[in-house]
Amino acid sequence: MRFAWPAALALLVLVPIGALLYRSWLGRRRRYAVRYSSVELVRDALPRFSWWRRHGAVALLLASVASLAVGAARPHIERDLARNQTSIILALDVSRSMCAVDIAPNRLAVAQQAAKTFITEQTESIKIGIVAFAGTARLTIPPTDDTDFLLTTVDNLQTSFGTALGTAQLEAIDAIAAINDAVATSDEPPAESEANGEPTAFQRDIVVLLTDGASSRGIDPLEAAAVAAERRVRIFTIGFGTDRPTELTCDTAQIGVDRFDSGEFGSDGVGGDSFGGVTGSFGGGGGRGNQVTGSPQLLVIDEPTLTSIAQLTGGTYYRAQDAAQLSEVFAALPRVLELEPEEVEVTVWFNAVGFALLLGALGLSLAVHRY
Repeated sequence: MRFAWPAALALLVLVPIGALLYRSWLGRRRRYAVRYSSVELVRDALPRFSWWRRHGAVALLLASVASLAVGAARPHIERDLARNQTSIILALDVSRSMCAVDIAPNRLAVAQQAAKTFITEQTESIKIGIVAFAGTARLTIPPTDDTDFLLTTVDNLQTSFGTALGTAQLEAIDAIAAINDAVATSDEPPAESEANGEPTAFQRDIVVLLTDGASSRGIDPLEAAAVAAERRVRIFTIGFGTDRPTELTCDTAQIGVDRFDSGEFGSDGVGGDSFGGVTGSFGGGGGRGNQVTGSPQLLVIDEPTLTSIAQLTGGTYYRAQDAAQLSEVFAALPRVLELEPEEVEVTVWFNAVGFALLLGALGLSLAVHRY
């Protein structure tokens, strides 16, 4: 227990002083007592009080003084509170292969719905950020507990070309570093990962990486995973989709466009700036304002790489081949309740007890000494 005003504890000396004065007063009463020839007669005439009824009021008064004196010192206690303060970065693949219809209506639509369900089921203490990636990656919304904003962001995701798994991981690390001082950004030297020879615990913030394919651009995914491992950031990977040959079909709201000259997501001014406007075709079909379709093909998930990313960082790899499995995966993501020490001022407790004891002393005194 810590006291903000420890000097106020000097008031506790009033308790032994009060006890000594009370004892002295009782002694004086004995010295000035009237002598009777028959003590037995006097005892029979006096009301029979228990020790508590004779001295209880004073005892309660002294206890009240002690409690109020401790309260005056403003005591603080440290207690462990179970809190889920995890920040989760959802790194979602928005490459054109997410238009595959092997999971109806297509992979992107199902992934969006699962992500929205996951977002709405979180407690207020959890903040979620979203990184969308295709040929490169962008933090579309930093960690926040604004559910409506998150849902709108997920609804507005649009597809583009390429898959940059490594870049997505680095972008997610930087998003965590912006809110967690214990995590260095991806281009800075990491903090010491060991203390006293023992590995430090994982960071409370995690990355959830969902993809339906293999990396085709950017930094090697395993190199990026090593960067996360150095910072003790866990990455949970999800391989989404089947291995069945399928067509690619996205509606106009899901189509984006690359800025091929820079390799970045961009907009053509038609459909907004969330990974491109509404335009283009892919694999043999579609046009501005229409659906984009592709020929049947085998879309292969790079499970060895996703598994290695999870193992390197202390996360877990999941495979989901339909909407139900993806929902189960999101539900299985860690929601670890961390016991965090918190200092709480408990002055009010001692003051409440002190005043209750004072009232008790007054009530007992009036009950015993009626006039």
